Amino acid sequence: MSGSPDDGGDLRILVLNWQDRLNPQAGGAEIHLHEIFGRLAAAGHRVRAVVGGWRGAPGRVELDGIDVRRVGGRHSFPFLAPHAVRDELAREAADVVVEDINKIPLYAPLWLARPLIALVPHLFGTTAFREVAWPLAAAVWLAERGVPRSYGEVPFEAISEGTADDLVRRGVARERIAVITPGIDHEMFVPGPPDGRTGTPTLLYVGRLKRYKGIDVLFGALRRLLSRGVSARLLLAGRGDDRDRLERLVRTLDLSAHVRFLGFVDEADKVRRLQSAWVAVYPSPKEGWGIANVEAAACGTPVVASDSPGLRESVRHGESGFLVPHRDVEAWAAALEALLGDAELRTRLGRGAIRHAAGFSWDRAAEATERHIREVVGVRTAVPTPRP
Repeated sequence: MSGSPDDGGDLRILVLNWQDRLNPQAGGAEIHLHEIFGRLAAAGHRVRAVVGGWRGAPGRVELDGIDVRRVGGRHSFPFLAPHAVRDELAREAADVVVEDINKIPLYAPLWLARPLIALVPHLFGTTAFREVAWPLAAAVWLAERGVPRSYGEVPFEAISEGTADDLVRRGVARERIAVITPGIDHEMFVPGPPDGRTGTPTLLYVGRLKRYKGIDVLFGALRRLLSRGVSARLLLAGRGDDRDRLERLVRTLDLSAHVRFLGFVDEADKVRRLQSAWVAVYPSPKEGWGIANVEAAACGTPVVASDSPGLRESVRHGESGFLVPHRDVEAWAAALEALLGDAELRTRLGRGAIRHAAGFSWDRAAEATERHIREVVGVRTAVPTPRP
């Protein structure tokens, strides 16, 4: 490698994350990690990652130019990660370690010498209690409360102003937080043909089927639309452990003829679905960002989403779609009815959505991340010997 990090040379980066993008449980945080650090690897930087594995997964693989080491599984990873990271640093030094805090924090500052960056997509807070049983939710909540004190003077990178505000409310100094928003693939997510929309008014959700995502509210809104004589169907693209419950709820509400579970869809199919839907929907009460919303916007599809942290940055109210109170079923029904019933409004918001999405690029996010890493590294060019 040429030069050193502080004189513009290549960086040696070790990323610490619960999962890689091939993990069956992977979501937006893993897409973000690979889009950013895969680009840094392609630019010539040495990028390694220590992540959790799953049954049958190879222990080591190169993925998007990243040297990925998998240890343990979803539950054992936090206990095995410190040893694996120390082992990686003993084998090969790094200029910086990036801990991606997208599950329970691993508290890397307590067992790893700096320089270190804490990358935060979002923190669950009380929404954890909507997803898992209260003992586990309480553990997540308590673990997150320790972040400001345990991470001391570690610099943070947040993916949205909403996440940055959350960190500040928890006690992290605002000047220690760099906000770098995610991007999308502008070669893939483009508007479809003018006559490419479905014949039936179609609402599309793209994302994981998790309890905390608040998908239930869509069923309530759909029932109201149908009761008012508004023709509509809802497609749910994605997989997750809440699918069985959601399918039972659809049957209970007598919506089976109007709701379809698509399961996993590949990227090409996702683009086609986004291009052909009339409206994209995202009802989550708390997200770090909302990549699916920006992808829909780039396809010229207006979005209705919860007016919640993170999502309110991925949707520009009145320009690329509408933001509505998360649990307000009537507000959801009213926004959807307005869009489904007004072709001119859909066209106007679709054009605004394309303009809004144009401001978000993975290349731009990767360049900003590289600049932030260089600022953090400063004149130091290698992580000191790990603490025993």
